[in-house]
Amino acid sequence: MDFWVWWLIAAGGFAIALVLTTMPELGMLAIGAGAAALTAGLTDSLVLQVVVFAVASTALILAVQPLARRSRDQLPAHRSGSDALMGRSALVLERVDAHTGRIKLAGEVWSARSLGDDTYEPGTQVSVVEIDGATAVVM
Repeated sequence: MDFWVWWLIAAGGFAIALVLTTMPELGMLAIGAGAAALTAGLTDSLVLQVVVFAVASTALILAVQPLARRSRDQLPAHRSGSDALMGRSALVLERVDAHTGRIKLAGEVWSARSLGDDTYEPGTQVSVVEIDGATAVVM
């Protein structure tokens, strides 16, 4: 059997392992094996095929990893849902204590409770610490 077939089998093995493990490096190895298969179709030099595999795989890993790391470490530019409400100010409509209360948050009336044992009277400005289900936790 020709070497290009073996390289394609290796590329397929790396691709299957990529799907099973979700390790992106295996995808880059699969692309390197594909490049080696192309080289094997053009030449019979096994040394050249291995060099092409090693260089292509290494170059892809070195080029893609910093981009992936930077993308993973960046915070989302726009918060949405309950995440967007945390840290916002709200107006107390009904007395808020550790168990019950009502606030006006982002134009809507929410049930609320205080973070600790504090009590907030109507008309007080509070800050939303977290959203617990349909209840805003304030301080």
